Amino acid sequence: MRAETQNIVDEIRQAISLLRRHFDWDQAVKRLDYLNMRAEDGNLWNDPQEAQKLMRERQSLDDNIRAIKGLSQALDDNLGLIEMGEEEGDADIISEAETAIRSLAGEIRARQIESLLSGEADSNDTYLEVHAGAGGTESQDWANMLLRMYTRWAERRRFKVEVLEVHDGEEAGIKSATILIKGHNAYGWLKTESGVHRLVRISPYDSNARRHTSFSSIWVYPVIDDSIEIDVSESDVRIDTYRSSGAGGQHVNTTDSAVRITHIATGIAVACQAERSQHKNRAKAWEMLRSRLYEEELKKREAVANATESAKTDIGWGHQIRSYVLQPYQLVKDLRTGVESTSPSDVLDGDLDDFMEASLSQRIEGGAGQAVADLD
Repeated sequence: MRAETQNIVDEIRQAISLLRRHFDWDQAVKRLDYLNMRAEDGNLWNDPQEAQKLMRERQSLDDNIRAIKGLSQALDDNLGLIEMGEEEGDADIISEAETAIRSLAGEIRARQIESLLSGEADSNDTYLEVHAGAGGTESQDWANMLLRMYTRWAERRRFKVEVLEVHDGEEAGIKSATILIKGHNAYGWLKTESGVHRLVRISPYDSNARRHTSFSSIWVYPVIDDSIEIDVSESDVRIDTYRSSGAGGQHVNTTDSAVRITHIATGIAVACQAERSQHKNRAKAWEMLRSRLYEEELKKREAVANATESAKTDIGWGHQIRSYVLQPYQLVKDLRTGVESTSPSDVLDGDLDDFMEASLSQRIEGGAGQAVADLD
């Protein structure tokens, strides 16, 4: 076998091993056997909601197990063809099998990406908040650039974007904003984007054309569906109403229709001003608060799951994840994975998939990876 083909085979085997570990293979097989047994129970559909949940889990497990088994079998079959071709001196058989193995590497890559989005809430829609850091107009402009970046990323994927709340800056940009991104796996793709984003550039607001460093933060949390119950009572929160700001017409500027809800125990606050009535904004804010509390629970579970990892990564608030340098050179660098782009304009126009795939892959492979030096 040629060295090039052997390298591809080794990569495929490693990828299959990672997939099996990610799905906790032995437990997944046992769980599928249990779900198959439950599916044969005539009383299952007495509770349609529970039955649908069970059948979705069963289908997902069955698809993943069949896919991994199929990939392993296809690799073995083609390796057998290469061995036979070498014994018989048939170069055509060898060439055909090597082509199939290269194709198999592409299938593995697609399966790996799908496996990255297999978390409990990954398929859900998502909220995304942008908050400007200290630095006044410069940071507020950077926050607005980030809002545009994620909006363009969503549009590239044909996701729907709804603006729920925007607080404009005094001179330019925004102090904060919340958008709702609707699309399959929206939360799964965006969940590792939470953190602090750093911009280095010649400030357009500095008459002396000096280089400035600005920080803004992103927070991502999933929209929860009816099957997820988050119990919050009005006694647990503080509800404030205020006059909406930003574009929206005369109505926005003359009524206290915007609503902010603060969860007293955790300090989590959400706000909505997208609707024309206070009642609708209040209902949407309650949905957002339940989603934030659910996201907190997911983070706790992840922390417990990673407690034994010696190199644990913290993706929470206040931890810088990526630097965007526009001057004196052009480079975007992810500080968790080391992934870089020499075209910041493309990244700021929504070309983020490489960064997202790398950070999601890091979770599957375990640990936080090697320390990555920040850009100057």
